[in-house]
Parts: sequence; structure tokens; C-alpha cells
Amino acid sequence: MRNIKIGVLALQGAFIEHEHMLTDLGAVCTEIRQPSDLTGLDGIVLPGGESTVQGQLLHKSGLFTPLRKLISDGLPTLGTCAGLILMAQEISNPVADRTIQEKAAPTAHLGTLPVTVRRNAYGRQLSSFVTEQPIAGIGNYPMIFIRAPYIERTDVNVEILAKVDGNIVAVKYKNQIGLSFHPELSENSNIHEWFLSQCEK
Repeated sequence: MRNIKIGVLALQGAFIEHEHMLTDLGAVCTEIRQPSDLTGLDGIVLPGGESTVQGQLLHKSGLFTPLRKLISDGLPTLGTCAGLILMAQEISNPVADRTIQEKAAPTAHLGTLPVTVRRNAYGRQLSSFVTEQPIAGIGNYPMIFIRAPYIERTDVNVEILAKVDGNIVAVKYKNQIGLSFHPELSENSNIHEWFLSQCEK
């Protein structure tokens, strides 16, 4: 067992799978549902799900401001799919692609990661697919995409870790790792192992 405690945002989405993988790697996991759950953490995971719903629940639960401060202050954070969207400083969608719900969505949520993300970037026809591509520092990795976003633009200080068909799908910025895909649904735990190593530093 590692002496490391990871908080997994558990308001909505695929948080259980992250917990299982992190626990298997020896970390202690706690579910983040209210501000008091943010104490004593060595890292945070923002899971996939519905980013607009998660953003609304962050405000309703009182988590939004303290969570944003922890990430901005340097707590290691892994955001996958919707979690990436929550961290992005800008959300970009052509108006023609938006549903009524998406038109009412904010252009940013936590806004801690200096990238522009496009939601549901692969469209309805390619809502789910798997591809194996190299990730800088990790090697080939089976990437599982489910109605995934991709990153359209990055700040010059953002490290691009991986692309698929020319689109950015993995980045690192200071303490933050943002992924378009779902590593928690893979049998490969290398990304979670790498994240835990960042939390242990």
C-alpha cells in the first residue's frame, strides 16, 4: 500500500473505474462530493461523464472555488474526457454542432488548463472508437474514445503528449494532465502509475 491519497470527483460520470485502477496500484482513494472531501489529498482525478452536468454540480455542491484553488496552487490533477473539458480555459464548438443544452453551457468551467477544447469533437458517427498510439514518456497506449473531445489550441507552455489523426488528445501543463480518452477503461495502468508518481514527488 502506498502512503498516498487520491480524491476522485464523484458527482457524476465514470469515477468508480478510476478508483479501482488507483486502488490496484496501491493508492488510497476517497470520493469527492463536498468541500470537506478535499482535505489531505495528494492528487485529484476528474473523470469522464457529462461536463455540463458536472460543472453545474460543482457550483451546487460548493466544490467549484476550493477545487479550482487546489488545482491552481499545484495539486497534481488528472482530467479525462469530461475532466479535460472541466479544466480547459476555453470550450469551442461551432454553433451548428450544438444542442440546445450545449448553447446554454459556459465557455469554460474551472479554467485551470490553458487549452481550447472542442466537445464531442468526433461527432455522432464516431462516438466511440479505440486506437493504439504513442504517448510521450509512456509509449504505445490503447486509447478508448467515447464521444470524446480533442484539443484545438494550446498555450506555448503546454506539453503535447499525444495526437490522433493530427488532433491533440493528451497534454501536460505543470501539475495538470489532460486526456481526451478513458485510461480507466483500459487494462493498461501505465497512465495511472505515471500520475501517482507525479503525486508522490
